Order: sequence, then C-alpha cells, then structure tokens
Amino acid sequence: QGQLVESGGGLVQPGGSLRLSCAASGTVFSIDTMGWYRQPPGKQRELIARFTGGTGTHYADSVKGRFTISRDNTKGTMYLQMNSLKPEDTAVYYCNTASPMYNFASWGQGTQVTVSS
Repeated sequence: QGQLVESGGGLVQPGGSLRLSCAASGTVFSIDTMGWYRQPPGKQRELIARFTGGTGTHYADSVKGRFTISRDNTKGTMYLQMNSLKPEDTAVYYCNTASPMYNFASWGQGTQVTVSS
C-alpha cells in the first residue's frame, strides 16, 4: 500500500514562500504519476499540481504561476515550491497519485499551511 509523508508546512505571511516535501515509499505508483492536493477548512480536497508524464506538469488555475512541483526520483521525494502565498492557500496539503491508472495510497497526515498576517 505504501507510505506517504508530507512535511514543510507552517505559518507564513501573505506574499511569503514555503517548500513542501513528500516522501513516498512502497507505493505501487511512481513519483512521476503523483501530484499535490490540498483541503481548505470546510472544503473538499482538490488536486492543485501534478506531473503529466515526462517532464510535463499541470497546475490548477488558482496556483498557476505561483507554485512549482518538482521531484527527485533518486530520493523518492516530491516537492512543492509555493511563492506569493495568499490567505486562500491556507489548507492541509497532501500528496498521492494523480493518475487514473492507480488507486490512491493511504493518505498521509498532510502538512498544514496557514497564510495569515
């Protein structure tokens, strides 16, 4: 089933930056099929960034131009660089597969990002 461990969240002021990490181990899917999700308070979890095959990436409109997804396959780790953060980015951030070819692995605990002055 595998294990997903997210880290790097915290409290940041509007306009600030954070870098999230996701360590994946034992999953049936590779990091190349993964993406970042977030769940704002009281809302559903949504996919915001993912790899699309090869070096391709795709972003939700809400984060496009501000967030960058990357990976280090040798470390089994995926990253999300978040710049120009806004209060509406406040959420718990998760990683998991973003490919319809695979079932989700068990969700990790997520990492809380709070954007507030």
